[in-house]
Amino acid sequence: MQKKLTLIIGLISILLLAACGQDVPDDLDWEVEEFTYTDHTNNDFGLKDLEGDVWLANFIFTNCDTVCPPMTSNMSKIQDKLAEKDIDAEIVSFSVDPERDTPEQLETFSQKFDADLSNWHFLTGYDGDEIKEFAKNSFQTLALPDPNSDQFTHGTSFYLVNKEGTVVKKYEGVSNVKYEEIVDDVKALQ
Repeated sequence: MQKKLTLIIGLISILLLAACGQDVPDDLDWEVEEFTYTDHTNNDFGLKDLEGDVWLANFIFTNCDTVCPPMTSNMSKIQDKLAEKDIDAEIVSFSVDPERDTPEQLETFSQKFDADLSNWHFLTGYDGDEIKEFAKNSFQTLALPDPNSDQFTHGTSFYLVNKEGTVVKKYEGVSNVKYEEIVDDVKALQ
């Protein structure tokens, strides 16, 4: 009897631990700092607007001649896949080049990738030092001007943020994007 009880408790414990891990594996637990920036419509948009939402974030700039176009195209595919499965999520793209990336420039850039701007927010309205610190503190990534060109060094990951404003996972954003995993993880956090 004692062995059966121990076995049952052990099985229940394993099931509970497995269920806890189903939410989103690789829990990063990085709290996103409070922010209010300017979106592509020239309106304020910030962390308070995302309260209670699951969202994806990335860092881009419109003058980028390497990774930003494929990243934005890949995020657009994710947006389409989420819509196909009727999964609500917000998307936030932070510009690392706020001097050149005006709201109008960001909107024009977004149109090249068929972004649905009802739930995708392209942000600017800060200075270079602010986005550098924000990227480092909230997403553990770089956002630095390249001293030898007009380009920027920045992270190429997509970040999954839960309803509490905590980064819980990151994914490759340029190539080998795990679209279905991202969609499943967003759904798991709903």
